[in-house]
Amino acid sequence: MNKLTEFLVRCRLTGMISNQIMLKIIKLSINSDNLKSESFNLLKNEWGLEKFNQFLLLLDNHQAMKMQAINYLDEAYPNLLRTIYNPPALLFFEGNIDLLKNDCIAIVGSRQATNYSFRCISTLVPRLVNRYTIVSGLASGADSMANEEALVYGKTIAVLGSGLDIAYPAKNFRPQREIAQRGLLITEYPEGDSIEPWHFPQRNRIIAGLSQKLIVTEAKARSGSLITADLALENNREVLAIPGRLGDELSVGCNMLIDQGATPLLNLNNF
Repeated sequence: MNKLTEFLVRCRLTGMISNQIMLKIIKLSINSDNLKSESFNLLKNEWGLEKFNQFLLLLDNHQAMKMQAINYLDEAYPNLLRTIYNPPALLFFEGNIDLLKNDCIAIVGSRQATNYSFRCISTLVPRLVNRYTIVSGLASGADSMANEEALVYGKTIAVLGSGLDIAYPAKNFRPQREIAQRGLLITEYPEGDSIEPWHFPQRNRIIAGLSQKLIVTEAKARSGSLITADLALENNREVLAIPGRLGDELSVGCNMLIDQGATPLLNLNNF
C-alpha cells in the first residue's frame, strides 16, 4: 500500500470523508509537495474548524492496519472504471487484483430469481469465461448464481455492498470465501462499516463501470437490476436483456429494457 492509499484509508476509517472529497484529495496529490497539509487545508475550507478538529481526533485513532486497497491513481485500478461519474476513490480488495485488468461482463438479476435465471446463467457462463471475467454483486438470487457459476468454469469478481468482513446475506459466507481464494472481492467500504441501504445502489455503479457489457436475466419493474442497467447505459456500456413471458412479474423489467432499446438476448448458445 503506497502512502497516498494509506492516508486515504485512514481518512475513510474516520467515517467523515465522502468519496467526492477523497477524489479531491487524489487530485491534489498529483502536484502536491505536502499532501497532508494541503488536504487538511481543503478539509478546513469544506467543513469549518469545529468539524475539522473532530476529524483530526478520529484520524489519530485509525491506522490502515492489514487492509488491502488501491486508489484511483494506482496502476491496478481499471481504466474503464475511471470513466464513470463519481468513480470510487478507494477499492478495498481480497483476492487476485489482476482480474481488474481483464475484459469484464456483468450478469445481474432479481433477488427472487427463478430457475429461468439459473438455466440462462448456466448456459451463458461457460460460453463467456474464455473471453470475459464475470462480474456480479453476490446478492441473493441471480447475482449469487452468476458469481458461483463463474467459479466453476473460470474467475469472477464480486462487488460487495459491505466491508470484506461481512457476508451479506449471511448464507453467502462460503461462496464469498471461495471467491476471495479463487477470484476477487472488491468494495468501497472498509471493514467495520455498518451496512446501509444506500450502499447497494452505490455498489451497482461499480458493477456497471467495471464491465464492457451487462446482462439482465430477470427483473421487476422497479429493481436494483434496472438501476444497474441505467448506470451502464449512462456510461455507454452495452446492455442485454433476456426476454420473458408477458405478465410474469420478474419479466417486466427485462421486457421494458428491450422496449427501451436494450439488446434482446434471444439465443444463449450463440452469444
